[in-house]
Amino acid sequence: MKNPYFNPAKKHHRPDGFQNNYQSFRGKRWHEILRWRWQAWRAGHPRPVNQPIPVVAPDLDFIHANAQAGVAMQPAATWIGHITVLLQIGGLNILTDPVFSERCFPVQWAGPQRQTPPGLNLAQLPHIDVVLLSHNHYDHMDEASLRHLAQQVHGAPLFITPLGHKQWFARRGIHCVIELDWWDRYELAATEQSHHLSVTLTPAQHWSARTATDALRSLWGGFAVCSPDSHVFFAGDTAYSKDFVDIRQHFAREHAPEQGGGFDLALLPIGAYEPRWFMKDQHVNPEESVQIFQDLGCKRAMAVHWGTFQLTDEALDEPPRALASALHRQGISPDDFRVLAIGQTWRLPARQR
Repeated sequence: MKNPYFNPAKKHHRPDGFQNNYQSFRGKRWHEILRWRWQAWRAGHPRPVNQPIPVVAPDLDFIHANAQAGVAMQPAATWIGHITVLLQIGGLNILTDPVFSERCFPVQWAGPQRQTPPGLNLAQLPHIDVVLLSHNHYDHMDEASLRHLAQQVHGAPLFITPLGHKQWFARRGIHCVIELDWWDRYELAATEQSHHLSVTLTPAQHWSARTATDALRSLWGGFAVCSPDSHVFFAGDTAYSKDFVDIRQHFAREHAPEQGGGFDLALLPIGAYEPRWFMKDQHVNPEESVQIFQDLGCKRAMAVHWGTFQLTDEALDEPPRALASALHRQGISPDDFRVLAIGQTWRLPARQR
């Protein structure tokens, strides 16, 4: 199948799809998948959790008051679970990869089941202005959640996606979709209620597939979201690569000290990483996530992509322990790279120039 977006001048473009910048992704062979499952079974993986995943009641009074505050909004991030975060910046309510379903699978009677409830359910959300969708895997692109958001009482959000997703949305009657290539920037104009805000799609080391026949046909990536009060980076799904050094260089001028410095917050994945021989080319482990934190030069990070779905061999509660060890080795305070409870809100200082 021909890639309708193909541009031979871009090294991540292929005539039939897309690739990574620094390491081409190769799908696992059937014998590799069998080897993984056999080894996991023999070793008794995944192990049961040692302690429950922390879950707190959301601060709905603050979230909804903040949602109505317009340009007086306090920058804040609420972890809903897995990869889903409610960002409140610039007067806008933004959701990352909304996944509220019970299972992340093509059907809801099979596949990985949610082990912890969403920090907010769909009915508790404020009106969502923008949805950032990183790629089309089922634990990130949840059809039921996207359909529900498109039917919000006060109008659908703007869905911002990498290349190759607009047709999927259109088949479901959703047309408020913007597609971006890596380094493309979309500007949301200021209004009486919101600041000017820009969204840039950034590279990631990952892959895409929604069916058995469409691997690498749509693009994947992360997002840099910049408003006067906060600059936020959302990594999506990624392995470790030099892409994060490139991202820091790309935003060097905007992140100069006199402009307020680096990203005020980065949403970085820390889970779904074992066994390394199988997962290393698509998911970071906590040590690599700390390296991304350092590569980006960001001020703070929030740990995501753990504690909700049992996707790989490490115990569901293991990533925070591994992250704590990695932070200690690098001399980084856990206050700067935080593990939140599901439902918890992190109120951030406004960006200073």
